[in-house]
Amino acid sequence: VQLVESGGGLVHSGGSLTLSCLASGNGGRLDTMGWYRQAPGKERELVATIASGGTTNYVDSVKGRFAISRDNLKKTIYLQMNSLKPEDTAVYYCHADLFIATIESSKYLELWGQGALVTVSS
Repeated sequence: VQLVESGGGLVHSGGSLTLSCLASGNGGRLDTMGWYRQAPGKERELVATIASGGTTNYVDSVKGRFAISRDNLKKTIYLQMNSLKPEDTAVYYCHADLFIATIESSKYLELWGQGALVTVSS
């Protein structure tokens, strides 16, 4: 299973963008998925997560502006970003916990996308 992101780009402050992340391939069960971001010179930080049942979690700085959603049939998550600010500029990474079970054992694998650049101009 691979994560493929799309939807990054350049937007003016106050604008909107939607990121998509498709989990392509078969095998395992997708559990919690989410978005992280890494701004220049900073550490990667959690932005939002969504559990398989739909429970969401957001970092305080994006609450009320960003919305994460999920389509389990399409194996895709989305991040709707509104009222974007220059400080939202970062590479956004899709993340997923993939549960794999065999007769002998079970485990979680961490999957990461390649990253999508979001640039917000002032």
